[in-house]
Amino acid sequence: MVVEIRYEHVVSNEQGTPVIAGTTMKVQELVAERLAWGWSPEELLLNHPYLTLGQIFSALAYYADHQEEIDQAIEEDVQYMDELRRKARPSPLVVRLKMQGLRGMCKFSAENSLHRHELVVQCNQPTR
Repeated sequence: MVVEIRYEHVVSNEQGTPVIAGTTMKVQELVAERLAWGWSPEELLLNHPYLTLGQIFSALAYYADHQEEIDQAIEEDVQYMDELRRKARPSPLVVRLKMQGLRGMCKFSAENSLHRHELVVQCNQPTR
């Protein structure tokens, strides 16, 4: 007798979205991190210690079999975030710099490292 085994660690939540069983982590979120950062399953585990390697491999196997669907969900998330950024108000820092005439003289960048996100601001000294 053959018993079919699906993805042991992947279930659908109330919205029908595939998530890792016992968590709220969407498969598309884990895959997006792998695609964005190039992380191996072991690196995903280091960044999500509440998951098991089995859960990660199961999510990646689900992705391999449903790539088009997951890629579409990731793209929709990216478009949604881009739209929110377009509609967002400027940060108080940017407003203050603009009021002081420094906005065009400063370069903003975000630096991401493991578990840290930093805003880096580099400003040229105004010439007199």
